[in-house]
Amino acid sequence: MSLQPETLSPIQQVFDEALGAAPARGRLRGRRILVVGAGQRATVDEHPPIGNGCAISVLFAREGASLACVDISRDAAERTCAQIHTEGGHAFAETADVADADAIAPLVERCAAHMGGLDGLVMVVGVTKALPLAKQDAPGWDHEFAVNVRSNMLFAQKSIEMMDEGASIVLMSSLAALRNSSGMPGYETSKAAQVALARSIALAGQPKGIRCNAVLPGLIDTPMGRDATRRRAARVGIPLPFGRQGTGWEVAYATLFLISNESSYVNAHALVVDGGLVGGIARPAR
Repeated sequence: MSLQPETLSPIQQVFDEALGAAPARGRLRGRRILVVGAGQRATVDEHPPIGNGCAISVLFAREGASLACVDISRDAAERTCAQIHTEGGHAFAETADVADADAIAPLVERCAAHMGGLDGLVMVVGVTKALPLAKQDAPGWDHEFAVNVRSNMLFAQKSIEMMDEGASIVLMSSLAALRNSSGMPGYETSKAAQVALARSIALAGQPKGIRCNAVLPGLIDTPMGRDATRRRAARVGIPLPFGRQGTGWEVAYATLFLISNESSYVNAHALVVDGGLVGGIARPAR
């Protein structure tokens, strides 16, 4: 079910925030944040939902941050920036293949120089070949870990070096880190590794007061999620929390809390955004 303004329902936990329609509150005023995976993914849907990276970027800009929006697709990054500019926000686009280890440190340096500093990093990258264990090959496994894990480590390593004291980092993991139900071991194990990596980054950031946390979205209605459902319809063929999938905006608000100073004593934490699915809380759609 695609949520629309007319579907506001407290019973389903659908409010303006879930639809990206809540007023800005200045929660990131003056912040300079690098979002990797910020682009809005192209899809076959005529009216696609917003993706996690785009929602995070647009929401952060609304809340007063200046953004470096990085994506492997120039068009995708520029679409996100165009939406931010339309709303009066500040953002610029950069292109990068995060599997290219040598490109990461220079990219972080360029982004920090463009913004006049860096005090926030959000990693919204994740790929999968959707292969079961029997068909998984070594090159595909290595590529998933290069994108899903190694890139996070390298971006965090360089960012901590350049960040102001008191900055914050968020890694976008997945509910797949906790549930081996997708039949995609490369994705599941790399996303679990991100959670452990977030704790390691938090430890490394302690001398400068830099926090790092992970967000673990569940079943979210995004372009990537819809593509996954087209491959495996059973993905959403089960009762869901509140009878619906989550939205990219709901993931963005969770990330906003962790990147903001409101979460100043939340560190090395894995925040699950799944409506209670991992806890067995679900009901059929109405």
